[in-house]
This record gives sequence, C-alpha cells and structure tokens, in this order.
Amino acid sequence: MTDTLMPERNNEGFLENAEHWSPKVAEIIARDDGIDLLKNHWEIISFLREFYKQHEMSPPSNRLFVKAVKEAFGEAKGNSIYLMQLFPGTPAKTACRIAGLPRPTNCL
Repeated sequence: MTDTLMPERNNEGFLENAEHWSPKVAEIIARDDGIDLLKNHWEIISFLREFYKQHEMSPPSNRLFVKAVKEAFGEAKGNSIYLMQLFPGTPAKTACRIAGLPRPTNCL
C-alpha cells in the first residue's frame, strides 16, 4: 500500500473514519512514528481495539490505559515504562493512533 491509499487523517494523524483501519494502515501510521510493529505492539493494538469495541471509547487517559493493560496482561506489561518503550511519547495517544481509534480525551 502506498501513502496515496492512506485513509484521511486529521492534523494529529488520527483516522477520520475508524472503519478505514487495517493492519496495513497501522503499519504505515507506525512507520510515520518511527515504530516497527512487532508481536508486543500487536498485542496492545488488539487489546485497544477490543477495549474500544466493548466501551465505545479509547482509554481516556494514559493512567487508565496503563491500568487497563495491567488488568489484562499483568504487572510486566501494565506499566508506563514498558508501554513507553513500545509507543514513545504519550503511549495511549500513540497506540490509539496506530490502532485507528479516536484520540483519548484527556491525553495532551
């Protein structure tokens, strides 16, 4: 897929229409952030997409994102350092952007 086939995104890189997401789109968005998606990334991306399906929202803040990951995967993965290594910057915002989900409401 070339960038010309990339679905429309807003000025922060979030998809305008979450239904246009695909794993290939995720790879392009991640590459724009300098991230090569590995198994650990996909585990969190799948978790976020399922979270969104259940709650009809992205985790509203980084703190709640870390807490939700901790409940799902345990202490080793549910901590800020681990998530920042996978998704630099603001992990909830970066991970949601790559997962094709709306911007978390309380993330800077």
